[in-house]
Amino acid sequence: MKDKYLILSKCIVNTMFVLGIPTTVAVPFFLKWYGTINAHYAGIYYPVQSVMFVIMGVFACLIVYELKAMLKSVEEDNCFVDNNVISLDRMGWYSFIIAVVSCVRMALYVTPGCFVVIIVFAIAGLFSKVLAKVFGKAIEYKEDNDLTI
Repeated sequence: MKDKYLILSKCIVNTMFVLGIPTTVAVPFFLKWYGTINAHYAGIYYPVQSVMFVIMGVFACLIVYELKAMLKSVEEDNCFVDNNVISLDRMGWYSFIIAVVSCVRMALYVTPGCFVVIIVFAIAGLFSKVLAKVFGKAIEYKEDNDLTI
């Protein structure tokens, strides 16, 4: 059963990564079109909104990239390594950056989605930072145990 979940997770993460890059690149074009429907994404708001969404997209892709690296260590049955702690720490910072950019974006246009993004990524950032600490401690315990035996 474990392998099925790992395979499914890898497929989802790889798909997110492969689709995330062109989606992030396409944001300015999509917003240009959407600006014809919603004035908050047109005119003077267009460049600022485009930059903010691209920044959030880049950091979202970086989060997925770190997840790919972590899944590789799970696949190799070597989860408790320093690289995973570093990845979790980075994902925390990336999540916080997305939340902050969303807060700034709310100055231009407040939507319920902004609040959801801020809450989700703030919680994800906190979760990643805490999990990085847990993994760090687990590595310490593992190394102590390896030295004992």
